[in-house]
Amino acid sequence: MQPRNMSMSGVVDLAAVKAAQEAKAKAEQARAEAARQGGVGAVSPADLVIDVDEAGFERDVLQRSAEVPVVIDFWAEWCQPCKQLSPVLERLAVEYNGRFLLAKIDVDANQMLMQQFGIQGIPAVFAVVAGQALPLFQGAAGEEQIRGTLDQLVQVAEQRFGLTGLVVDPDAEPGAEAGPAVMPAGPYDALLEAAVRALDAGDFGGAVQAYKNVLSDDPANSEAKLGLAQAELLQRVQGMDPQAVRKDAAEKPADAEAQIAAADLDLVGGHVEDAFGRLIETVQRTAGDQRDAVRRRLLELFEVVGTDDPRVVGARRALARALF
Repeated sequence: MQPRNMSMSGVVDLAAVKAAQEAKAKAEQARAEAARQGGVGAVSPADLVIDVDEAGFERDVLQRSAEVPVVIDFWAEWCQPCKQLSPVLERLAVEYNGRFLLAKIDVDANQMLMQQFGIQGIPAVFAVVAGQALPLFQGAAGEEQIRGTLDQLVQVAEQRFGLTGLVVDPDAEPGAEAGPAVMPAGPYDALLEAAVRALDAGDFGGAVQAYKNVLSDDPANSEAKLGLAQAELLQRVQGMDPQAVRKDAAEKPADAEAQIAAADLDLVGGHVEDAFGRLIETVQRTAGDQRDAVRRRLLELFEVVGTDDPRVVGARRALARALF
């Protein structure tokens, strides 16, 4: 069976993206601090490959997937392709140095898990990221393809969920409980926390101001830039009448203001590609100041989704074609 490429596309959850960026920054700080202190919160390289059964699945896979991507290798003793694939995955788990955790599941002993994942044949490789299962590939795969898939998994886990992985200490005792990593307080923690509280309370204007306060001192702060883009989007759609906005957009396909408003609603509703496509088509239909306003809004929405998201990369190319 030919390996299946995983798909990371899906609707955008603004709250999840916000939380992911916060988690990513704090996790990176934690990794650096743990390494500086000689492995506080670290695991042994031997702990990067674990055997998992049905009884321990929730603890060892679902719960761990909140801190590190968990790659699942479904195998069996009688499966010859498994004997070729499993050693490669085990070696890469160590080589990736904590960026993912490899969980090995014997399908003969864990039939229920095999059924829950809908596995028709082995070897089969899945990932669980923040509790969400993702198919990676099924059947034999070459090491180059495996690396490409793992690189994509690690990138998505870090950028979309803030999971930067585990701290690995070669001197740590295998099986030892990893202590909590120390998270140093950043210079803007108070302002960022204020922004998050304002978002949670629906005070989008307050969140916008809090993020702007951070950016006034640190214009390159990625967490504040993302948060500001989200807060401004939520502030714009807060008082909209969705039915009226969509009716206006349908009746005025070349009206920049109408299409921009509808695109905001599209994005908040999780229809990312619809929002991008709508604005790119509007760029093609407009000129002058209207076209520039549409272009600027599209760039703002790119920031909300994440500039490395494949949908953003594709939309950027489409925008370039529309402009030039």
